[in-house]
Amino acid sequence: MSDRAEAPRDAEPTSLVLRAFRGLPVERTPVWLLRQAGRYMPEYRALRGRHSLLELIRTPELAAEVTLLPVDAFGLDAAIVFADILPPLVGMGLELDFAEGDGPRIANRIESTRDVDLLAVPPAEESRGTPVIGFAGAPFTLASYAIEGGTSRDFTRTKAFMLSEPAAWKRLLTKLVTVQADYLRAQAAAGAQALQVFDSWAGRALAREDYLRHVAPSNRELFAAIASAGVPVVNFSLGVGSYLTEAAACGGDVVGLDWQLPLDEAWEAVGFERPVQGNLDPASLLAPRRELEARIDEVLERAAGRPGHVFNVGHGLVPATPPDSVRRLVERVRERTSR
Repeated sequence: MSDRAEAPRDAEPTSLVLRAFRGLPVERTPVWLLRQAGRYMPEYRALRGRHSLLELIRTPELAAEVTLLPVDAFGLDAAIVFADILPPLVGMGLELDFAEGDGPRIANRIESTRDVDLLAVPPAEESRGTPVIGFAGAPFTLASYAIEGGTSRDFTRTKAFMLSEPAAWKRLLTKLVTVQADYLRAQAAAGAQALQVFDSWAGRALAREDYLRHVAPSNRELFAAIASAGVPVVNFSLGVGSYLTEAAACGGDVVGLDWQLPLDEAWEAVGFERPVQGNLDPASLLAPRRELEARIDEVLERAAGRPGHVFNVGHGLVPATPPDSVRRLVERVRERTSR
């Protein structure tokens, strides 16, 4: 099922995604999509009607089924492990649940420095030709969920804790780096051929100077810690357009680009010698076919056929996405880039 089965890790890969992640020539631009296995697929909704989200994640057979649904349906060039960024918090001692229609909820959120010190740092458990991508959340993103108790619009509790308790904040992020590095390395050891680190909230919550002072050091530690996994690592930070260069400098082999900057401008900012992934606005898949195709073409034109581009959306697919639009996206990328 994988390049790993075909050749040693240091051998040149054959799959399009893994070649592009290494900046190698490809016969066409590979494509996979953030949240490609999710609520826009009727097959997924049918499974969710019978199982909770945590049941799907924790049952290997069900997780594998959901992981492969979009690959089988649309012929995508990579599968991303069906999971969520938050379950590692459970092993640390936080009580996680997913409320229907209301997102994640943490009953015993972090409210004091003592709560940080009580968090455990447990070791991770090992939780065809299509490469499998493993993933995890970046330290700030997990810290914000743990402190807010769920999603947030303004991250007031998180920023207040970060600014008023800098020593405890650093201890918290250090623990999260340890847990997430172990988790990611375990995914690679279990068969993931690439890894992706999501920093979903730092770019939305923090100005540049706060990011550099309070977040970037832990991100650098995380990327350094997982470099030994021996697989390409994608650094995806959402909403960091004003400090994209600094966020990308934290590490990773590939930079995931959100949709807020044109692809060529963002790629130039991080360096054309570095592979990138992105960056179609996921709302484009809600548009009529002609508009969708025009937007796909624009991303490809800005990529200009340079080696090291993996086509993706600049954030996750939304539940209202028509499956036919996903199919047309894959077809269009192949039509426009096949040599």
